[in-house]
Amino acid sequence: MAQVQGDQARLIMSAEQLRRALVRISHEILERNEHPVAIVGMHRRGVDLGRRLAGLIESIEGEEPDFGTLDPRLYRDDPGPASTKPVFPSEINFPIDGRPVVLVDDVLYTGRTIRAALDALLDFGRPSSIQLAVLVDRGHRELPIRADYVGKNVPTARGEDVQVLLSEVDGSDGVALVRATETPANSGGLT
Repeated sequence: MAQVQGDQARLIMSAEQLRRALVRISHEILERNEHPVAIVGMHRRGVDLGRRLAGLIESIEGEEPDFGTLDPRLYRDDPGPASTKPVFPSEINFPIDGRPVVLVDDVLYTGRTIRAALDALLDFGRPSSIQLAVLVDRGHRELPIRADYVGKNVPTARGEDVQVLLSEVDGSDGVALVRATETPANSGGLT
């Protein structure tokens, strides 16, 4: 994890631990749902995590689940630094009415991004259920939102942030706990 900067960074998930968490989550998704699920990854790192989950589900079931992407930033009630970045197109090119949808994100924090994602997703239809899978749940919820599938619960202080690195974006996999003032722009701390 050479990309994590500063002496205050602490590795909390290695590449192997991240892989195992995704394998476990994919099995939990299959155990919980009788009908084929649709996987919707939230931009940015939730998309890559969602693709990995979809691939794992395909390797277990032999059939690839429908996969889509969602950028909920336009639906947020608290525009901040993330609102100045370009919005990615949401691509859900399959019907979601009456079927379970699993939203995938890297870090769950205040819950505001997930609330926005729920609003954005409902513009595409009405699923039978919306479930949430996150790699890291760091606490500090401001809204009554919880994840159905969690890779790792990591209690954090307000002065800390969680940085998720994925090989698709960063060249390597891992998760680190970093002081917020030292966290690079790819942090998962806004969710």
